[in-house]
Amino acid sequence: MTAEAARLTCTPTEYLRRERGALQKSEYREGQVLAMAGASRAHNLIAGNIYAELRQQLRGGPCEVYVADMRVKVSRSGLYTYPDVVAACGEIRFEDDASDTLVNPTLIIEVLSPTTEAYDRGEQFAHYRRLEALREYLLLSQDRVRAEHYVRDGDRWVLTEASALGDVLTFPSMGCSVRLADVYDRVQLSPLPPAEPSERGAAPLA
Repeated sequence: MTAEAARLTCTPTEYLRRERGALQKSEYREGQVLAMAGASRAHNLIAGNIYAELRQQLRGGPCEVYVADMRVKVSRSGLYTYPDVVAACGEIRFEDDASDTLVNPTLIIEVLSPTTEAYDRGEQFAHYRRLEALREYLLLSQDRVRAEHYVRDGDRWVLTEASALGDVLTFPSMGCSVRLADVYDRVQLSPLPPAEPSERGAAPLA
């Protein structure tokens, strides 16, 4: 989930000082502070569902998973943002002793919405790709069963897509997997559009 509208321009230091005392979360991008948009019921259910599944599987291991409130810094571009779900493994590093700004995420998950979808796929992913520690990026639709899973392979990012409740998402960087049926539990999904008749025509069912 990304920012909605620019509010003010400031330095990174000023942003962090303001953010740590603010009631509403804001992103920091290219010198501007942008207020975060609210999230729908479906958005919250999807993010909460996959967080719960990952937390259960990662418990007692070398990885930690956070939902919504863990700020991430992309040091190479200066972006500060709040992924919907983020996980980190091994030596987990933060920007400073406040331990509220993660700098080496392993997995980032964003739940798409009509207002953020283009940004999440484009500019935001371009920022995230500059995180040396990042190994996986997952985009989840909130109105239909659809997952776009990017896995780093050297200098490339390999995309795998899944669109059925029976599909399983496997996270190689963390050694765990999640069923899409569990990710979309209790989420009201848009019905699929009716199938188009073939060019030769289709007879109606009796």
